[in-house]
Amino acid sequence: MRVFHIQGDQLTELSALPDPAPAAGYLWIGITRADFETQHGAIQAALQRWTGGQLVDLHVSDLLNRQLPSHFDYTSWYDLLVFRRLAARVERAEADDAPVAAPSLAPIDTSPVGFAVFDRVLLTVHPADCQVREFFANRLQQQQNAGVEVRSGGTRMPPSPADLALRMVNFIVDSYLDLRRQLTRQHEQLQQEFFSTSPRTSSWQLLLDSRNQLHLLEDTCEDQRAAITEWIDALDELPPAADPGAARERELLRVRSRDVLEHIERVLTHVRRLESSAENAVQMHFSAQSNRTNEIMRTLTVLTAIFLPLNLVTGFFGMNFEGLPLIHSVTGFWWTFSFMLCVGIGMSWFFWRKRYLGRHR
Repeated sequence: MRVFHIQGDQLTELSALPDPAPAAGYLWIGITRADFETQHGAIQAALQRWTGGQLVDLHVSDLLNRQLPSHFDYTSWYDLLVFRRLAARVERAEADDAPVAAPSLAPIDTSPVGFAVFDRVLLTVHPADCQVREFFANRLQQQQNAGVEVRSGGTRMPPSPADLALRMVNFIVDSYLDLRRQLTRQHEQLQQEFFSTSPRTSSWQLLLDSRNQLHLLEDTCEDQRAAITEWIDALDELPPAADPGAARERELLRVRSRDVLEHIERVLTHVRRLESSAENAVQMHFSAQSNRTNEIMRTLTVLTAIFLPLNLVTGFFGMNFEGLPLIHSVTGFWWTFSFMLCVGIGMSWFFWRKRYLGRHR
């Protein structure tokens, strides 16, 4: 568990939970899910001292649940946001133009991060391997030490717990945005594999795995979008702030929330585009196979049409009659053979001119 006191442009890390709440600023408590399970009693008592309210038992269960989808809920004391982060990311190639021997898919896994947003306290519950807490702790400390604006995360220290929570959520969504490029490369490799004459059997399994991963990512993004939409609706339902500073801060929260929602929409749009691309690749593969089969059948039909009159001639002269023309002539065979040769060449030339023979592009 890490406890931070943020006041203005100052960030102070505390060694333990303070007994009284700080007179100014707010507290950020970042804790892993395992530690929250063992220490939630002490945290509940501290929240009662600081804010006059505690986490509802159902919300404590939500924060401890590792399978919970992204969602938003609120009470009169705090807002609860559960947001699924990207747990396992696709490994990047060493270079964009590096050749790839065979398409491969890395698993897409997600895990929830919980945010309990009070007026002057932010409680975040992270998985054990989550880097969101450490990333923001280090970045805020660097920002304070440098004494300059950090454009990547905002122009100043987060002025409120809600603002800090939205910055963390935006950082989580950006990891999904980074995933789009790797998914695109993987699907391009699969498409090239399916465009070949005979794709490997493993490619079909890769395609099924890819579709399952895209469905999982789409469901995750839809839950994220619903949670942020409910967050924005809750902000809109708040009574107008009398203080101009509070009104401006609330408007900045709306702007940041809409920006997060727009990022989620971009990820969701890209995932659906990839799903459509995968379906189109399969359809194009079967269309190419069907076209190749049609070409083979066309060639066989033309060959049958060429040899049909030749078979008729040989069948005619194979009859057991004494009075057949040319049957007793010394040159009869050569006349018949020449006629059959001319018929075969003529019909081949005719079908070639009609573009029934040969591979046409």
